[in-house]
Amino acid sequence: MAKQTTLFQSLSRLYPHLRPILPRLLMGLLSALAASVVALIIPQVYRVLINSGLHQGGETGSVWAAAAVVLVLGVLEATFVALRRQFVITPATTVETAMRTSFYRHLQGLAVAFHDRWGSGQLLSRSMSDLNFMRRWMAFGAIMLVVTSLTVTIGVVLMFTLSPVLGLIFLAAAVPIVLFGFRFRTNYGRVSRKSQDQAGDLATTVEESVHGIRVLKAFGRGREALDAFAGQAEELRQTEIHKAKSLALFSLIVTLLPELALGSGLIVGILFVAHGSLTVGALVAFFATAAVVAGPVEAMGPLMAMTLSAKTAVDRHYEVMDSINTITDPPDPVQLPSVHGDLTFRDVHFAYQDTAPGSPDVLNGIDLEIRAGETMALVGVTGCGKSTLLALVPRLYEVTGGSVMIDGVDLRALSVQELRTHVAVAFEDTTLFSNSVRENVLLGAAEHPGLSADQVLDQALDVAQAHFAYALPDGVDTLIGEEGLSLSGGQRQRIALARAIAARPAVLVLDDPLSALDVNTEELVESRLREVLRTTTTLIVAHRPSTVAMADRVALMENGRITAVGTHAQLLAGNAHYRYVLASLTEEPKDLDSDMEAGDDMAEADVGAGGIDAIEDLTGLTGLNDAEEVKA
Repeated sequence: MAKQTTLFQSLSRLYPHLRPILPRLLMGLLSALAASVVALIIPQVYRVLINSGLHQGGETGSVWAAAAVVLVLGVLEATFVALRRQFVITPATTVETAMRTSFYRHLQGLAVAFHDRWGSGQLLSRSMSDLNFMRRWMAFGAIMLVVTSLTVTIGVVLMFTLSPVLGLIFLAAAVPIVLFGFRFRTNYGRVSRKSQDQAGDLATTVEESVHGIRVLKAFGRGREALDAFAGQAEELRQTEIHKAKSLALFSLIVTLLPELALGSGLIVGILFVAHGSLTVGALVAFFATAAVVAGPVEAMGPLMAMTLSAKTAVDRHYEVMDSINTITDPPDPVQLPSVHGDLTFRDVHFAYQDTAPGSPDVLNGIDLEIRAGETMALVGVTGCGKSTLLALVPRLYEVTGGSVMIDGVDLRALSVQELRTHVAVAFEDTTLFSNSVRENVLLGAAEHPGLSADQVLDQALDVAQAHFAYALPDGVDTLIGEEGLSLSGGQRQRIALARAIAARPAVLVLDDPLSALDVNTEELVESRLREVLRTTTTLIVAHRPSTVAMADRVALMENGRITAVGTHAQLLAGNAHYRYVLASLTEEPKDLDSDMEAGDDMAEADVGAGGIDAIEDLTGLTGLNDAEEVKA
């Protein structure tokens, strides 16, 4: 549950960000205040003009002089308004950009457990809409709230000097406004928070629907998704209407009561003029001043609403920024000059943060040793903890008991950055970025002596049997679309595997990265993996017998524990549960694009990195016609 804070406590958290630009903000504040003061001076010119010049026998020169003074004051007011904008816009946008960058940096550092709990739409709305709210409040709302308050105060003082009685009548309208303001602040703040949270949830729904559009279409659930979205949108609409009604009621009171006070004051003022206790010039100046004050008074409602929305934005922003990163570097990280790749799990325990009290650990005392350069397959029934165990190696999650070690050094003794240069991961559920194939594959690639980036790319694609990349419209520089959804499942997996291979890690963690490949392609990949990763320690979750067979040894998992370790033949001969698990593994999953690429895969096996030559052969560029290709 969000921590309750006062308006001052929330907005004061912006001070560290505002401190570098305070001089510019102060100049903007002074400029805005000067514009308001100039506006309040103009009615006093009217008072002098009416009392001294606008009477029988008065000099016309005084009228021209007053007009010139009013013109100069008008130009000054416009100049000060322009200066306010010049002073505050640039520094406010600079602060917004810095805060947005800091927010993104913090998100990057937070553990995966944090992202498991938060919807992407909520994080998106906090990084965009909420920071935009804060910038507008810093550049406009805060300054104008102060200037408006001072303008009203100065204006009321001037009105009292012109006529204390009329000033009291006008001031009497402020009492119910202040009383209602406290109620408005509480109600509007609550509704504003609800509105911004609902907008974040709605953004999450849109993102999930876009990413899952193929599933929705395949199962014909578009109507149901639309109905659910419409329901959420209607809830947000109702909340926004509630916000608008609250603001409208406050604006009504803030506008109506001063107007009623002025109407009453006009009647009293005319009586005072008739009895000679008030001059016509003073009465005109009073109401001219009231007209100047009326604008700031009416603006108090929207400015207060903006301030409350900014408070909500600040609270939401710091809900994320206050989240503690549980996976951090040690005070004195150990430096590994060279990594052999011995990987050891010693009495490892792990439980997710949202696990119910009393529930058993997902990993419950894992003991496993993987020798440097060895390939270890991890098998077990669904839900036994295989993927969770793999996620501990790059410290995507932190062990809750025991330790994981590389070359005898606890992973927690290494800096996170160094650890992840030694460990590479390829997941079954692949994630690619909206960049080119080249940028995706070389995402985590380190510099390799004697090899250029293009050579590293070509080799990684060759090992992963991802030669199809060369046949894309712009080759390896083709943009593959958001999350790589323009590619088939098998193509995405091969690009993700190539990315892991290009990193040339000491330890390679593979969470069934070949599940979407046909058996022939998998065999080619496994053959090249053995050749290229001879010295790489590999831990691979296996969901088919052919993957198990490529491993040097196999570890069997049951209920969060390793119950047997041995070669495939040893376990097959002596472990009944292993035979049961093996029998349940899928024999030959089919790549979604395997039929279309059957010819390509055969050619790729022969030409390796020379994918372009194979494509030319298969497309008739070497003289074969289409019919001959089909027969071949």
